Amino acid sequence: MKKTIKLAVVAALALSATSAFATNGSNLIATGAKSRGMGGVSIGMSHGAESGLSNVALMTTVEDTEISFGGTFFNANVKNTNGMYMGLGMDSTSSSESKADLSVIPEVSLANKIGDNFYIGVGMWGTAGMGVDYRGAQNTGQMQMVTNVQSMQFGVPIAYKVNNFSVGITPVLQYGSLDINYISPFSGNTVGAGIAQDLAFGYNLGIAYEISGLTLGAIYKSQIDMEYTGSLSGAIQGFGVPIYTNDTLSTPAEMGVGVSYNISEHSIAFDYKRIQWSDAEGYKDFEWEDQDVFALGYQYETKGWAARVGFNYAKSPISEQKFAGVNSAGISSGVVNTFNLLGFPGILESHYTVGGTYNFSEQFSTDLAYVYAPTVKETYQNFMAPGPAQYITTEHSQNSLSIQLNYIF
Repeated sequence: MKKTIKLAVVAALALSATSAFATNGSNLIATGAKSRGMGGVSIGMSHGAESGLSNVALMTTVEDTEISFGGTFFNANVKNTNGMYMGLGMDSTSSSESKADLSVIPEVSLANKIGDNFYIGVGMWGTAGMGVDYRGAQNTGQMQMVTNVQSMQFGVPIAYKVNNFSVGITPVLQYGSLDINYISPFSGNTVGAGIAQDLAFGYNLGIAYEISGLTLGAIYKSQIDMEYTGSLSGAIQGFGVPIYTNDTLSTPAEMGVGVSYNISEHSIAFDYKRIQWSDAEGYKDFEWEDQDVFALGYQYETKGWAARVGFNYAKSPISEQKFAGVNSAGISSGVVNTFNLLGFPGILESHYTVGGTYNFSEQFSTDLAYVYAPTVKETYQNFMAPGPAQYITTEHSQNSLSIQLNYIF
């Protein structure tokens, strides 16, 4: 256990040094290499200790004690083009690429069978993040904007199994940080309150039923409200919205179901979940919409190795806003569009995945997973609209590699 605690500390330090990333909105499609290699399926298919966060009820497949630890290396490619027609010789259309192109996200999971029916574990997972870095860009359109939101969850999964039915809960302590700063196109002054941080509690619930190679699962993850004092409100006021005072940015609630079927060496799994962005504080002020996430995965497994493929799709939670006046948070559609596409471009939709496992022995194995998200391009009216060339465009694509080590003892 002491070694596990040390690994968790190292993971926390690694997360604090990351840039930013995004997948289903700002959430990862999955936190472990096995699940990531299968398109993120994890609700109706067990991945051992790795299931402690995704569906704790499926942690009950662990026969004794299992530890998994590793990380995901993200390469995000984000390019922004912004037209700013302000008159008085200040007209420009400029393009820049974000420097926030590499991130490292840790994952540590331990599960232990402590009786005929009870299981308990501990874990630390980087679960969400997003941001850009346009520092050093001489172009006015990107405002030298830097954004970075990230979250890490520490949990103690507990599960109970009787016959073919299992149920579990993972109490979660979430650490989060938010940083937003840029140069105001109106005043030329730097806007930003620095990095804000918070800790808050939540929980994950899971159930599963297994019979004759068929596994059914369901999960619910609670909303977690994070308070980032002065960060979000200060950034929006820099766009000329002085009445905006909200500094809560919530991790949205999720609910989902999953199913898998195994016959001989072959397994196929499908998950559906709904991420409730429209009810999450902060995100709803910027008109984020709920996401329906669909994941499909296949695994071929032998005694010595396994191969996986998968696909994950969720329509972008961001869409162009064209409402007249301001929304219920007092923000105009152009500011909403600019803030989303320039600062928090969570527009990726499709993810293609491959992965595998190699067993060095009955106790020790390693997992790999590669995820490719092809380029998505969106163009909206910006905060200077209406007027000529008042449009903002963002292109976003992503590659990621996950590496995980597993030990059973």
